[in-house]
Amino acid sequence: MSEEICDRTIFVAMNYNDRKFRPITNSENGEVSEEMIFHYMQVGDILTCEYEGESIRKGLLIGIVDNDGKIDIRYQQVNSKGQLTTGICISTPELLSDGKIRLHEKWRWTSGDKSEGESVLEEI
Repeated sequence: MSEEICDRTIFVAMNYNDRKFRPITNSENGEVSEEMIFHYMQVGDILTCEYEGESIRKGLLIGIVDNDGKIDIRYQQVNSKGQLTTGICISTPELLSDGKIRLHEKWRWTSGDKSEGESVLEEI
């Protein structure tokens, strides 16, 4: 895929545009739950997503996809307690035998206790 942005061409090996993911595991200190759906949109190397669920009233993420499909993400969300929380995440793809993608995530809160965690999301 290539797209002209600011007079430069960006080549991205993996395209997440219009793909949906569901969490299958998450660290205890995370707020994402298995019923949530992450619907990714991607233009060039820029990835965005809005999400919500039982423990998150509204969440937004933005990321940059590198040539290997790894995503460098920043996220912000309002949880069910009315707290605004923020964090960073590195999401590494694994291509499954059925052609779907599994994302292995290592994340850290940049608000609150600043703890770290891991999640796995699978394409649905």
